Amino acid sequence: MPGRVRVLVLGVVLAVFVLVALAARTAPALGEWMAAGWLAAAALPHLHASHWIQRCRRDRAGTPYVDLCSVWIFAGAIVLPLVLELALVAVLYAHRWALVNRFDAVRPPHRTVFTAATLALSAAAAATVLRLSDVQDHLAGGARPGWVDLAAVVVAAAVQWVVNTVLVGTVIAWTVTVEHPRLLLGSASDNLLEMGQLALGVFVALALLWWPPATLLMIIPTFALHQCVQLDQLKLAARTDQRTGLLNAIAWHEQAERALQRTRGLVGVLMIDLDWFKRINDTHGHPVGDDVLAAVATVLTRAVRRGDTVGRYGGEEFAVLLPEVDEAEVRAIAERIRLRIRALRVSTPRGEPVTLSATIGAALHPAMPEADLDGVIRAADDALYAGKKAGRDRVALAGL
Repeated sequence: MPGRVRVLVLGVVLAVFVLVALAARTAPALGEWMAAGWLAAAALPHLHASHWIQRCRRDRAGTPYVDLCSVWIFAGAIVLPLVLELALVAVLYAHRWALVNRFDAVRPPHRTVFTAATLALSAAAAATVLRLSDVQDHLAGGARPGWVDLAAVVVAAAVQWVVNTVLVGTVIAWTVTVEHPRLLLGSASDNLLEMGQLALGVFVALALLWWPPATLLMIIPTFALHQCVQLDQLKLAARTDQRTGLLNAIAWHEQAERALQRTRGLVGVLMIDLDWFKRINDTHGHPVGDDVLAAVATVLTRAVRRGDTVGRYGGEEFAVLLPEVDEAEVRAIAERIRLRIRALRVSTPRGEPVTLSATIGAALHPAMPEADLDGVIRAADDALYAGKKAGRDRVALAGL
């Protein structure tokens, strides 16, 4: 790790130990111990039953992702004294490490410790907001919550999200290069999932305070949420090419068929093939070839228009569907893609530049005699190979 990352990670962990020492000076009451017991009795079975889903999500993510511990952690921030809340975080992440990350050499124990420490600090910050606003006292005393209490809970949830996001995002920013700063905040779906967890945490807290056995019922919706997240990821994985993040050939074809049915004007299809790609793999190795494919995928998504459909068609071949275009616009987009691929430079691990070029075949529907998508694809593919025979690194339009 870079030096400043080590300092941050160790500093966060040290801060949690100091926080535990300060919080432990006040002994929890019997009722607070019972609330912590009910919360652990609900959280641990949920995490145990869903640990195989967590493994699958972890293995497919390749990047930090939102787990489903915040439901229980935020409920603890509302109900429990700080020392028991910190103990709850430690128990949950010890359980997660034992069942999910224990045998993963790519994710050594210190990463789980840091994750737990960031959640502990963010939960402590949320609990501080709730304590200063007297929400905890109102709820514990049986008072009916009002709009002010609701506002305080919302602020506390926001504080928990901000503290955790800033700590994790800082480590990511200092460790790897990200394409855009907004990626440090996580995806929109992950943030929506986190907000949903925090909202569920409020209801778990209310159950703990007013009807503790009902806390166990929350195992069902949280496990169902886990299953839904898994299902969405499976659907996405089935449609996505792992090396480039683009649509795979089947998904691109399905989406292109739907776009073709909706479009009344001319539709363009581009078939893009990287020139001499096998030489790149043979000379520099397949990992460099994978880097090239990912870089080209980025170029394609930036060079096309909003609403165009980009996919990896197979090997070093890509496909683009261009709705509502004319011949001039198809030529312009194809030429823009060709020039940007030609300007792209990918470096090998030894610092050697890899130069690229591409040949692009284009066809228009219904300008081509073929009336369906497959016919236009064949026409664009024929134009592509005609362009290769003519010398490569060029755009060829079918029939013209």
